Formats: sequence, structure tokens, C-alpha cells
Amino acid sequence: MRTVLLVLALAATATAETFTYWIEPCTRPEAECEASDEQLAEWALDAWARASNGNLDFVRSPLSKARIRLYWASTGNRGLYGEARAITVDGKPGAEVDIRPSLHALGHKIEGVGSQDRLFRHTVVYITCLHETGHALGLPHTRAFNDVMYSFEYGGNILDFFGRYRRKLETREDIQKVSGLSSEDERRLMSIYNVHHTGSGKPRRTTASTRAGSAQ
Repeated sequence: MRTVLLVLALAATATAETFTYWIEPCTRPEAECEASDEQLAEWALDAWARASNGNLDFVRSPLSKARIRLYWASTGNRGLYGEARAITVDGKPGAEVDIRPSLHALGHKIEGVGSQDRLFRHTVVYITCLHETGHALGLPHTRAFNDVMYSFEYGGNILDFFGRYRRKLETREDIQKVSGLSSEDERRLMSIYNVHHTGSGKPRRTTASTRAGSAQ
């Protein structure tokens, strides 16, 4: 009985890894973002929090204190969906994340589908937020097409990559309910942040970008 109580006590004292975050307001016309894109970014963080089974906590903070800093980037770098650059904030690892919400620079196929289907456009922005914040949490690229952390450098049909998620949606609000993470994405996350079993999570530093592939 004492052993059981000790285990319960240790579990209760284990704390989640807290990531402070800041999301740039959508105020710059050149970024071609939408005011509601901030919500898509927050839903991406929520998805990672749910997948962590209580091991991750995200707290909004001022820019100077944020471990994850998400910016809406302009369309200048053609073919680049997003990018994550490693930073250190108060001695802890974090990342500056660039998200390009305009589909103009992502190839005519992506732009064409997105111009006809608003949910596809929201899908591209949400999945890009999910992927790049995954890098901010220390997750590397994978070769598995089913993973949200898949790298387009390995090829594959990028329309299908986004389309499989889009087909799960009936309304924009469904994005909040459908994470888009594969079981392998979740397993890799837990291998870093499973504090209840392995001690405090230690995210790996990463600098990564996601470029358009065969959909161009």
C-alpha cells in the first residue's frame, strides 16, 4: 500500500513542460494572412498538448518571454511553407516559427485548389502550423508520408498530403477536433516529453524548413 501511495505521490509532483508562446497579430498586408489564422495556430498547439497526455502546457506570453514565436511571413521565398529557427529564451530551448499563409507562392496546384475551397486553404495553414511548431518542440522530419512531420524533400503528392486531412472536415470548427497527427507523431512526442515516466522532457534543438514538393 505504501508503494502505491509513493507512486501516486511521485506522479502528482511530476510537472508538465511549459512552453510560453506568442503569435503575431495579422496586421501586415504583405503577409496575406487572415485574422482567424491566429486561431489555427492556437489549435495546432492545442493538438500537441492533447497528444502529450498532460506532459505539455502552452501559455500565451509577451514576445520577449515566449519560447515559441510565430510570425506570418511574406510570400518572398517561393515554395517555402514554413520554417523554424532554434532560439534560447531564459536558458530554455525554443524557436522562431515562420508560417506563410498565402498560397500564391506554393505552386499553381495548391493555389488553385485553395482558391476554390476555403477549407483546403485553412488546412494548409493549420497543417503548416502543426508541422513547424512540431519542430519548435524538438521533433525532426520523418520519411513517413502519414506523419505531419513528413518532409516534402522525400517526394510524394503534396495535394494528397493536405487533401487527406481536408477530407475529414465538414466545417472550419472541425479543425479543433481533428488533430492531424499520426500515431508515430504522437509516439515521437511522448519519447521526448513523457515526464511521468522518464523525467523532464529535454527538447532537441532544431532548424528546419518545409518546402513545396511535387504539387508545384
